[in-house]
Amino acid sequence: MPAVVEDADTFAGNATKKAVELARWLSSSPLITHHTSLFVLADDSGLEVDALNGAPGVHSARFAALDKMENSKDADNNAKLLRLLKEVPLEKRTGRFRCVIALAEINPQSAIRNPQLFDGACEGRIQFAASGQGGFGYDPLFVPDGFTQSFAELGEDVKNQLSHRAKALAKLEKFFYHQDTKAQS
Repeated sequence: MPAVVEDADTFAGNATKKAVELARWLSSSPLITHHTSLFVLADDSGLEVDALNGAPGVHSARFAALDKMENSKDADNNAKLLRLLKEVPLEKRTGRFRCVIALAEINPQSAIRNPQLFDGACEGRIQFAASGQGGFGYDPLFVPDGFTQSFAELGEDVKNQLSHRAKALAKLEKFFYHQDTKAQS
């Protein structure tokens, strides 16, 4: 599989780039023979903090070392986020996890259609200190709206129901359901 440089300015741009490049690679692969459409999913996601004008945003994974095109350690990203929000009161520490999924279709003639995009967001706030052992990334700092515990404390089952990815995947599922319903008509 090709490595894709995530250099777009938006989650949608990065997800689209990854889906199209992977679809292009698959469509030219001698290992893939198809008589019907194939689908490729790719996503991009991250944390947007309102007090930081949406940062870290598309740079969430490499926030602590933006000059490098490689991911930073979670602890370093979290430390930088807390440092930047040090003087920001709780009521202004709002933000969201955002996800965009791109669905690229490769038709039987190996043509790639423009990807469909499905987005999801989980609103919440950033705590003053990390809590919890579960999850990854910014999970120990992020408390979703309606909860008092961080994603790292809530557990995988709860997170998977509330998360930005779960919401984007629900839209994708609805899309396929409507496509199936149209095909049956």
